[in-house]
Amino acid sequence: MNLKKKSVGTVKTRRQRTDRPEDQRLSLGSSFAYGFQHVLTMYGGIIAVPLIVGQAAGLAPADIGVLIAAALFMGGLATILQTVGIPYFGSQLPLVQGVSFASVATMVAIVTGPGGIQSVFGAVIVSAAIGLLIAPVFSKIVRFFPPVVTGTVITTIGLTLMPVAANWSMGGNRKAENYGSMENIGLAAITLALVLLLSKLGNATISRLSILLAMVIGTLVAVVTGMANFSKVGEGPIVAFPTPFHLGAPTFEVAAIISMVIVVLVILTETMADILAVGEIVGTKVDSKRIAAGLRADMGSSLLAPVFGSFTQSAFAQNVGLVAVTKIKSRYVVAAGGVILVLLGLLPVLGRVVAAVPTAVLGGAGIVLFGTVAASGIRTLAKVEYRNNMNLIIVATSIGFGMIPIAAPAFYDKFPNWFATIFHSGISSAAVMAILLNLLFNHLKAGNSENQSVFVAGTGRVVREEDLKCLTDGDRYEGGKLIDAEGKEVPVESSQAEH
Repeated sequence: MNLKKKSVGTVKTRRQRTDRPEDQRLSLGSSFAYGFQHVLTMYGGIIAVPLIVGQAAGLAPADIGVLIAAALFMGGLATILQTVGIPYFGSQLPLVQGVSFASVATMVAIVTGPGGIQSVFGAVIVSAAIGLLIAPVFSKIVRFFPPVVTGTVITTIGLTLMPVAANWSMGGNRKAENYGSMENIGLAAITLALVLLLSKLGNATISRLSILLAMVIGTLVAVVTGMANFSKVGEGPIVAFPTPFHLGAPTFEVAAIISMVIVVLVILTETMADILAVGEIVGTKVDSKRIAAGLRADMGSSLLAPVFGSFTQSAFAQNVGLVAVTKIKSRYVVAAGGVILVLLGLLPVLGRVVAAVPTAVLGGAGIVLFGTVAASGIRTLAKVEYRNNMNLIIVATSIGFGMIPIAAPAFYDKFPNWFATIFHSGISSAAVMAILLNLLFNHLKAGNSENQSVFVAGTGRVVREEDLKCLTDGDRYEGGKLIDAEGKEVPVESSQAEH
């Protein structure tokens, strides 16, 4: 009798679990077809980071190809971990994982220092380990990262990357004779025009793939005009398993680690926002336990990534949008996309092909790609309340602080090395300032007053609560007169009549 009850309870538990929309299973063919669509949607973003960091480090095309292959391989493993999940790791939601854009500016600042790319790997390992430790309690401190902070940081990420897009558009190599030539900038302009044209014309699928398609067409234009060189694509293996520490053993520098810890806090915030967003889209319950498991998957895969030559991993927001558009909520579809990414990562020849794409083509696409990041931050900032508080000055000061390294790259040259490493990155500078100012004005409220600054003036109309109490449902203001719900004019007394 007890066995029968236990069996019934087990069946009931399984039924409840399979009732979750994200647990829906499609046919194998459909799963990989929709999974491939997820790969195409995020492909441009996932290869951009190793390209930027690899070029900043001065790596050879073959080594940049290794970085790209590692990014694809680790992105696939992280996606499978996040979607399928193991105990304590993985939110079991349709989330695609990949190299985080949030870390680019900081990694470029680190890689141009004496430690090179090995210090980036070391900083990623330590910061990810710290992120893994704080993941369970992060939901308790997330109130210190409201939209006024995250929106500022994301906006600064996009703005900080714009010089990269401009440098690519000019050719990428400042020592080359054709750097900044009309040919390079023209090729970038053609690619940019193709992105805009494909975004406007065609169906929704073409529009979503506009950046990838524009890069392909731009590269073909470069081949025809003799501006592309694919002669080194054949150098190296076609298929290879990512070699651990292929680019050298990691080194550990305190300043680099501190700056990456700041980035990890931003990544944790972004991933948690993506988990909540996709949970709402799918229509499933997302509790703190599930969020913690998702953040652990993020940091666990980030901890492993440098071993194979990759960087911090996070959820890709554009794929959250794809789930909303396609209405395909199955996590197994995204897991199939993760399998595809792993297979692509085992093909370093593909990474060398991407590394051979003319830099000017990447520049044209980068203007839109990086601009989209900034626009996402602006969209987040649009949700911030600016009335009767200091949020406007928090945003203004933090973005201005983040732009200093862009406007004056030598600004921190006379500062101590540890300080310069942290603040030479616009993203780190903006994040530190936004967090501190948010604490000062929005959490340590002692001394705050109404309308604290001229900066809050004109940020929105305000109606006093006591004035609203005089109105009833249906009252309206027409032609300079206040009309009540019954169509009768309500007399309006001058405020001077009281004196």
